[in-house]
Amino acid sequence: MTTTEMLVPIADEGWFAHSDQIPEGSLSLGDVVLLRWPAEALRRAELVRIGLPRLLLIDDDGYPPATVDCLEDWIRCPAPGIEVALRCSAISARAECHAALPILDADDVLHYGEMWVALTPLEGRLAAALLERPGRVVRRDHLYESGWPGALAAESGLDVHIMRLRRRVAPVGLTIHTVRRRGYVLDVEGRHRAHPVVG
Repeated sequence: MTTTEMLVPIADEGWFAHSDQIPEGSLSLGDVVLLRWPAEALRRAELVRIGLPRLLLIDDDGYPPATVDCLEDWIRCPAPGIEVALRCSAISARAECHAALPILDADDVLHYGEMWVALTPLEGRLAAALLERPGRVVRRDHLYESGWPGALAAESGLDVHIMRLRRRVAPVGLTIHTVRRRGYVLDVEGRHRAHPVVG
């Protein structure tokens, strides 16, 4: 099979084309997004930001990016379809072990997979403090300082606002646990198999 015969993915022959011949954003295998590298570098950056698994398709004369992300791998094209499928399977297995973390943007919108929730500025400050230590106790005094910087807040005020934040983030798959007399823990319930939402 010559290079010119591999202009698009050829399922019948089990080969994938050179990456520059594959239309942008057109391929995925299971929950793994196939990206042309470096042509889709911006899309890759967005997928990295929201924690979705990716396989980079690199032409035989190109260079892969340096990465240590367990949700990413690369393969030179053209490549046998079975090798692409096996790499995607391995990425999926690694993704199952590593839940993507939620992201709080500058507008106090909390993103988790394809889901998001808008927070008030106070909820955003509290969520940011919890996101600094996902899965670990964030002490009450740190939450006070984060929520009300430089001000004194009533102890019950923190509890009320955490209760509201807890209700707000539950629909996106996040849970806030109380650790009595110590603080709170942000828990990620499970990995969302989601497609990116850009915006």
